[in-house]
Amino acid sequence: MENQLWIKMQEKRKKEGLIIVFSLCVLVGFGLLAVNLGRAEISIVDTVRIIAGKLNPNLLEGIPDSWSSIVWNIRLPRILTGILVGCGLAVSGAVFQALLLNPLADSYTMGVSSGAAFGASVAIFINLIAVNYHLPVTLFAFIGALGTLALVLRIARVDGTLSPSNMIIAGIIVSSIFSAGISFLKSMSGEGVSAIIYWLMGSLSARSWMHVGLLVTVIGSCMAICFYYADDLNLMCLGDQEARNLGVDTQRVRWILLISGSLMTAVCVSVSGIIGFIGLIVPHLLRFLVGSDNRVLLPLSGLLGGLLLLLADTVTRVLLNIEIPVGVFTTLFGGPFFIVIFVKKNKTLF
Repeated sequence: MENQLWIKMQEKRKKEGLIIVFSLCVLVGFGLLAVNLGRAEISIVDTVRIIAGKLNPNLLEGIPDSWSSIVWNIRLPRILTGILVGCGLAVSGAVFQALLLNPLADSYTMGVSSGAAFGASVAIFINLIAVNYHLPVTLFAFIGALGTLALVLRIARVDGTLSPSNMIIAGIIVSSIFSAGISFLKSMSGEGVSAIIYWLMGSLSARSWMHVGLLVTVIGSCMAICFYYADDLNLMCLGDQEARNLGVDTQRVRWILLISGSLMTAVCVSVSGIIGFIGLIVPHLLRFLVGSDNRVLLPLSGLLGGLLLLLADTVTRVLLNIEIPVGVFTTLFGGPFFIVIFVKKNKTLF
């Protein structure tokens, strides 16, 4: 009996590993295809030569400098940014949902996205009214997100402990305050309000290797931490008391995972603006398909989140006559898709 159970567990882990490897291959394959797509007609062979030419300059012979610049300096940073942002938002959403024991939780629930949006709005507003100053929007968005996280945790902490219900309430309160602050700044911006509105819509255009490096550093580190504590996160989903009985320091793990998830959200929002539904839909959908084991759910969420955002950005960049912000696209199609999932799960809307 024990041997049969062990064999079934090994088969299950092998199947899950194959799913992860397949998802990674699909993401890499579509990423290479996306680099080849654009208004400038560059063959896929030349695209591969340009990318490989950074290691072997001899491969760049015969390729115009303009093509090399388009692929390496414009398309590739944007595509990698989309993959990393989608990955970070999806993984942070999965972590928040598990920690807060709420399948509808994400970075918006914690107020981190609203804080980043407020920080960016402040920088844009000052840049509009003060000609001699040019504040970095990405930096201010990141500071706003971290400040919001500190404020939410301070409000939610009661007698030295954090409870999921307190964090949700604190996140909603802080998010509402910052949303009002953003509306105030928009009303004060006059004709320059479009700059704030466009950033809030979320976009991956004009992203550089600097953004890619920032995302790789922060998201890579935070995802490694989240994967390391996946087993503890599984036990915490049973409840704090059960997790403590099994040897988990719930308060310490909760702090570490909250900070890691919030840092991922902070860097994603600071680079791309507000991109909705990726962190909500992806973990929620994967729970229907592969279950709630965070050892599998977290890496798959990252891969599928990166793939979905890359797909959405490619559609807005290539297939449409004009480029619309990718945040608008994900919300426009993500909202109805989530309604369909919700209705099928509950059989009826009412």
